[in-house]
Amino acid sequence: MNTVAYPSSWPAEDGGAQRLQVSPTGVEPRIEGTPIVTTRDLLVGTMVVTREPGEVFLLCHSGGDDAVSWVEQIDPDTLAPLARSRDLPAGPTWPGGLAVHANGFLYVVFGRFAHKLSPALDVVASCELPRDLPYNSFVILGDGSLATKNFGGARPGYETSHLEADTELVILHPDDLRIVASAILPEASIARLSAVDNEIFVVGVESLWTLTWDPSVQELFVDAARAVAYRRDGEGYGWDPVITESDVWFLNNGQGSERFDGSLAGHGTATVPQCLVRVSRLDGSVTRLEVTSAPGGLVANPPAIDPNRHIAVGYDSGNRVVTAWSYESEPRVLWTTSLGHGSHPLVLPEQGLVVLGDFVEMGRNEDVVILDLASGDERCRVMSGSPIQSVLFPAVGDDNSIYIVSFLALTKVTWAA
Repeated sequence: MNTVAYPSSWPAEDGGAQRLQVSPTGVEPRIEGTPIVTTRDLLVGTMVVTREPGEVFLLCHSGGDDAVSWVEQIDPDTLAPLARSRDLPAGPTWPGGLAVHANGFLYVVFGRFAHKLSPALDVVASCELPRDLPYNSFVILGDGSLATKNFGGARPGYETSHLEADTELVILHPDDLRIVASAILPEASIARLSAVDNEIFVVGVESLWTLTWDPSVQELFVDAARAVAYRRDGEGYGWDPVITESDVWFLNNGQGSERFDGSLAGHGTATVPQCLVRVSRLDGSVTRLEVTSAPGGLVANPPAIDPNRHIAVGYDSGNRVVTAWSYESEPRVLWTTSLGHGSHPLVLPEQGLVVLGDFVEMGRNEDVVILDLASGDERCRVMSGSPIQSVLFPAVGDDNSIYIVSFLALTKVTWAA
């Protein structure tokens, strides 16, 4: 397959397996004029993806240890459901993932099940995954196979210090979702997978791991020699990595995210500063860029990286701080601001903008805030309609719009052409 995801404005979470958080087709809303905001209440949403122009799909789920998930096709203007899959078996809850494959089918990984759906949302194939644990989404690899792994950390309502002893990755065949290979890493991993072609990156609770999927022999190889220990005393584990040409980027201090109560503010446990961690893909060297020196740092999502401008944006959801750096040569701080950001960021590279959230307090709607990457200047601010902080996935629409998802609200912001 020449492409692994559908050629749409937003076929998968973070735009694709590298988690660059840009539209893979280059679609980008022009942030000009008065924004139009449409909001729909949810219980409970995770993310939206797009397929053909006007085709928008929303992943939803119930809760608990015997949850179900489902996919809706929604009206891109009103956000109302147009069609719905049947309830999909899931099991233990943790936010999963939805993507549109290059073959045109939709894939869901939620709980301990994977499902393949037709564009009409009929179930084509299903697979029960090996462990009785939630699997936190998946990535589509260079040959079209799917890679997923079990979630290794604490979930809300459970012992907060719990970590699994190891992590199992499995490769699923896109035709029938049969498991064709697996590999085990000797530590827990909370972060979601990232990938470039058939190279898979896993942030464990202590080290960054690299695996290679070889479809010619149907084997998944762990490159133990490339494992990079990153965690220090007093530091929380890392979250989802962003992959650029020469580096792997992620935020530390993920410990405490299971305390989310509608907000991440004040729930961090780290005693070392919140940092953006940069690991060289060339030599494994580790560099840290300090978001803030305050204790109690906390994140649950990836940073934003613009490799063309050599700008990186990190944040501390526990202390409501966002910091940006230029890293073209020696890293230097470009700006720092106070924002209650908790979700995956969104990058609009043509205009040099980043989309973030600002959650202040319970009962007050979260704002969607768009900042200039280079200066931090605010270009747009609107209310999302969500009564809680989003810790989920935004998306780019194909009609000059963006989508913002929280557990309780789906919001579309459109700028008139």
